[in-house]
Amino acid sequence: MRRLVLLALVGLGAQLVDGSLGMAYGVTSTTLLLAIGTNPAAASATVHLAEIGTTLASGASHWKFGNVDWRVVLKIGIPGAVGAFAGATFLSSLDTSVAAPVMSLILLTLGVYVLVRFTVKGLRKDRLGHPLRSRFLAPLGLVAGFVDSTGGGGWGPVGTPAILASGRLEPRKVVGSIDTSEFLVSVAASLGFLLALGSEDIDFTWVVALLAGGLVAAPIAAWLVRHVPPRVLGSAVGGVIVLTNTRTILKSDWVDASEGTRWVVYAVLYLVWAAAVAWSLRAHRAERAEEARLDRELDRDLAVLEDATDPEAAPRG
Repeated sequence: MRRLVLLALVGLGAQLVDGSLGMAYGVTSTTLLLAIGTNPAAASATVHLAEIGTTLASGASHWKFGNVDWRVVLKIGIPGAVGAFAGATFLSSLDTSVAAPVMSLILLTLGVYVLVRFTVKGLRKDRLGHPLRSRFLAPLGLVAGFVDSTGGGGWGPVGTPAILASGRLEPRKVVGSIDTSEFLVSVAASLGFLLALGSEDIDFTWVVALLAGGLVAAPIAAWLVRHVPPRVLGSAVGGVIVLTNTRTILKSDWVDASEGTRWVVYAVLYLVWAAAVAWSLRAHRAERAEEARLDRELDRDLAVLEDATDPEAAPRG
């Protein structure tokens, strides 16, 4: 019972982050399942089955708040479903001892990318409104879907930063569109796992626990996306992913690091993570201060212009 409550809380927290940032539900949940010894393919299958419900609820909530661009959903979601089905079939054919470190390596790579991308660069805003074309979204969806199935998460970490980096869609619509299109990816990945694995290795009580937490968080996250600074949250989530998957790799047969070595690595990563979050928070505050300064200058210029064009304010000769 305690484990089910923990899974529900993980589902709630992961969906809060995913719904407000457009990533990390699958990565966070799969990382936890791997940490407690779950078969990698079964872990990914469990998460994707839960995501069928959470992504449906999240998509509906984002649509209600006007956070969805349906053209982007279709252009990236359909290729994403194809890639997810292929990835599920591939992961199911791997030996467990090989799949666990492989999956953690994929998740670690995604975590490093998220951490660096949001900490160093933030969000690009100079191309807002330019169209996102199929020749960009289709390959992105195919790769993100494949990584999502084989890594137990990756649709958001691959898709969201790539579209944000293009600067062509406002952040809340990037998050809403990625979350909504993930429903197609989750259905395709789940079908792939069920066909390849069957249902014997999947604990459906775990699926329900993750789903329950995610359903509670989905509407809250869709509202929060308008208020939470993505840069700070991206650095925080990236650090969590890096730390948890570094732990798995250091304990794997690939590395088999000593306990002393592991703690040295953890200490370094904690320092880097704390510095990254602090840097992002400082950069976010600086951006807000600059925006406020520009707004004040604009208001002053408008006031001067209104005075210059107001006939009653003109001097009488």
